[in-house]
This record gives sequence, structure tokens and C-alpha cells, in this order.
Amino acid sequence: MNEIKRFIKEEDGVGTVEIILILVVLIGLVIIFKNQLSTLVNNIFNTIKSQAGKV
Repeated sequence: MNEIKRFIKEEDGVGTVEIILILVVLIGLVIIFKNQLSTLVNNIFNTIKSQAGKV
């Protein structure tokens, strides 16, 4: 009976579950906003390339 109570109170796996849920949400957001993110990154790199010659 003590083992069952200890198992119920055990929270070692909670951190792992939270990390997995956060990763699932982040991957979902990346999939949903894939086009917007790639456009943003391309614009940033184009700005860096165009202004790199000025330095």
C-alpha cells in the first residue's frame, strides 16, 4: 500500500511531460507559420547582405 501512495505522489516524470508538451506546441507553431517565418528570415538575411558592404 505504501508503494502505491509513493507512486501517486511521485513527480519525477512531470518535468519530462512538460518539456514534451512545450516542444509539441513549438513544432505546431513552426508548421502553422512556416511561410511567414521563412519570409521573415529571408528578409533579415537580405538586409544583412545589402548593408554588409557599407561597413
